[in-house]
Amino acid sequence: MQFIIFQVINPIDPVRLVIGPGFTPETRRVLYRLYGLDKPLWDRYLIYMKNLFTFSFGISFLSRRPVIVDIMSYLPNTLYLLGLAWTLQLLIGIISGLTAASKRGRSWDVTIVSLGLISWAMPAFILQLLFRFVFSSSLKWFPFGMMTSYPPPTAPLDYLRDLLYHTVLPVTTLVAMGFGSWAFYTRNLLIDVLTQDYILTARAKGIKERIIVWKHAFRVILPPIVTMMLMSLPGLITGAIITEYIFTWPGIGWWLIHATMNADYPAVQAMFFIYSILMLLSNFLADLTYGYLDPRIRVGVRR
Repeated sequence: MQFIIFQVINPIDPVRLVIGPGFTPETRRVLYRLYGLDKPLWDRYLIYMKNLFTFSFGISFLSRRPVIVDIMSYLPNTLYLLGLAWTLQLLIGIISGLTAASKRGRSWDVTIVSLGLISWAMPAFILQLLFRFVFSSSLKWFPFGMMTSYPPPTAPLDYLRDLLYHTVLPVTTLVAMGFGSWAFYTRNLLIDVLTQDYILTARAKGIKERIIVWKHAFRVILPPIVTMMLMSLPGLITGAIITEYIFTWPGIGWWLIHATMNADYPAVQAMFFIYSILMLLSNFLADLTYGYLDPRIRVGVRR
């Protein structure tokens, strides 16, 4: 489908995007040969399929380098940013959900639910633009753009401090937008578990509420939470797109937007393919993990 969209339904001549008025016809022919555009459509499709399943992905129209080289150069920046934000989302969201469920109807529950609803309902780009305008442009508390200062500090500790300083704004906005869904999901699961008979029995025995929540109820809701954790992994790529573009973070999302705007369809096709692989792999790992955490749904196990 990607091949049909870019080469049949909406064909784009990338050579016209990169050549200038001073390019000779011979240079134009060399570029066509470099990108494989001088071949028939069927041959280009076979090359496209070969590039996908060998993970070479062809040559980028913008950088003139193999697409996989560009991906590997930007990927660590995205993994650092979104991996840190994803971890903080989980910690804050799950702890908030446990707190809200254990104090249902009280001020803590109302506060967590209200904050979660506000952050969940607000569009990502609005919150990020607001943070950028207030804390970077107006108050100038935090820097804007890139991962580090230019030139970056040479001392390791100074470099780490500068990196964390540039990370504060994008990570804060990602955590603020994402913790609400984890809090609601954890809270709803835990409220149902806390009404079970064995929980009431544990309370009747005088077991502390904190122990009941963490050692009894949380273990019951752990399988669906782990499943949701694995299912959210592909969202790291989609979450990177807007965040990295707004904060000019040099990662996969920033690179993908520039590739899309400049009709660099080998790069765009590569990212669509990688996203589909991540989605399938996450579903597969979620099924395996759920069966490991909950023996009742294991397949092929004799009872």
